[in-house]
Amino acid sequence: MDQIKIGKFIASCRKEQGMTQAVLAEKLGISDRAISKWETGKSMPDSGIMLELCELLKINVNELLSGERIMAEAYDKRAEENLLAMRREVEEKNRQMLRTEYWIAFPAVIAGLVMVFVASFIEMPVWLRIVLIAFALVMIFTVAFIAVGIEQKAGYYECQNCHHRYVPTYWQTNLAMHMGRTRYMKCPECGKRSWQKKVLTKEE
Repeated sequence: MDQIKIGKFIASCRKEQGMTQAVLAEKLGISDRAISKWETGKSMPDSGIMLELCELLKINVNELLSGERIMAEAYDKRAEENLLAMRREVEEKNRQMLRTEYWIAFPAVIAGLVMVFVASFIEMPVWLRIVLIAFALVMIFTVAFIAVGIEQKAGYYECQNCHHRYVPTYWQTNLAMHMGRTRYMKCPECGKRSWQKKVLTKEE
């Protein structure tokens, strides 16, 4: 989707309705800085606010995502294009989150292990050895909890029995046995346990 085009369209529709950025922001319960970012193409309206925004601008979501008014005969085709574009954006966002998980987890685990190694084999006072090992363990566990949270929110897990895709709770993810990003969990659809792989989209 063309964020610059969408931003200009939002600005144009806002002006048609006789609203300033401040007035529109107040009606939506957000800051006028957010409106400015939309209109300059620096960001997109959150999905949770799109319907209310469209209602205020007297347009539909399909037109908002297209950045232009749509004639009736072209509506279905444009809607399909927008859905595909949104799906690609969600996939890319999930991919970035999973990359972030690696960038956070691996350096922290390596640093923690190095600290434990140093504390175990280098001559130093006992109190310093204890502090170093404790700090390393706290860091590793803290980063692990954060990494699991990122993994849980990015994409879905797919049941290997019924192929249902879903997002488990944080603790279901955290407490499940795992090999990499494949976790042994109970499917909420069929009720069976299986090794469930991480996938980026809700559907194929």
